[in-house]
Amino acid sequence: MENKHCEHIDGIKCNVENCYYHENACDCTAKEVSVGSVGPRCADCSGDTLCATFRPKEEA
Repeated sequence: MENKHCEHIDGIKCNVENCYYHENACDCTAKEVSVGSVGPRCADCSGDTLCATFRPKEEA
């Protein structure tokens, strides 16, 4: 299992408080972030996207 990265990623904000990589108000501490679309490989709005890096905090 990947260790949690200590530094946050500049410019990446996350409001998913139950994510393993979520820290402070909205910092992401993952080494990298992979974002995809919910459906086909295109999106029309932010609601059509998702973060494939998400891990529930319970897996820690």
